[in-house]
Amino acid sequence: MKLARAKVDGVWRAVAVIDDGAAVALLPDELGAVDDIVRGGGRALAAAATAVGTAPVVDASAVTLGAPLTRFNRDLLCTGWNYWDHFEESKGLREGQDPPERPEHPTFFTKGPDTVIGPYDDIAWDPAISQKWDYEAEVALVIGTEGRSIPEDRAWEHVMGLCVVNDVSQRDLQRAHGGQWLKGKSIDATMPLGPWITTVDEVDISVGLRIQCEVNGRLLQDADTRQMAFDCAQIIAELSWGMTLRPGDVVLTGTPSGIGNARTPQVFLTDGDTVVTRVSGLGELRNRVSRTVLS
Repeated sequence: MKLARAKVDGVWRAVAVIDDGAAVALLPDELGAVDDIVRGGGRALAAAATAVGTAPVVDASAVTLGAPLTRFNRDLLCTGWNYWDHFEESKGLREGQDPPERPEHPTFFTKGPDTVIGPYDDIAWDPAISQKWDYEAEVALVIGTEGRSIPEDRAWEHVMGLCVVNDVSQRDLQRAHGGQWLKGKSIDATMPLGPWITTVDEVDISVGLRIQCEVNGRLLQDADTRQMAFDCAQIIAELSWGMTLRPGDVVLTGTPSGIGNARTPQVFLTDGDTVVTRVSGLGELRNRVSRTVLS
């Protein structure tokens, strides 16, 4: 099932995307928002799946999709340096913040929830805030079952679904604050998420998901999730070690090589750019970079 948040006749509601994205089924109001379905566990998901069969259907062109989740428990939980090609491409470009060797464990950081925008919304861009706006195509995991110290072989039992995300980053801010990444990852209205949540039963990540990012039609990132340094199960196991993950938590799994900061010449986003982020089986984000006063 593909769960989305859609504006239908001016009202936001939970829908299921059907017919390969051509239409949406309007889920009953009593199920609540997508956030409620995620937090409702297996019973809520089963109720949503059952409702699809008899729900009113609307052509996708008649609705507007927003970010599927809007009520976050906390910051988004993120994984850095999780494709070795990406780790290697940035060597010597971290302004003295290079680690001495490849990490032996996943590198975690967080970013503020006010970064989140919808799959087709404009990405805010303010040159007074940063001169180095970079793209990062990623797969995001949505936690559906609470757990702490989750064993790796049971990690997927705690994942409700997956979606596409672009972790737009401000590289100069990322380097300017003591070597931690929070500030350079948390600028408002910069992280498209969606276009829907594909439930985990419809995804076989073991065969690899193709992840791509295009800027103005130019393919700049093109990789396979099987290239991850630490796979999704490892990420869940290590992140949850002594730390409770809760339904509705969003976990980013890292970006592959091809980022703008590591290119020669460098490629940074600017006003008017079109950014397309896609993951096979999970859908596509299409966002315009738009000058916005954030300072």
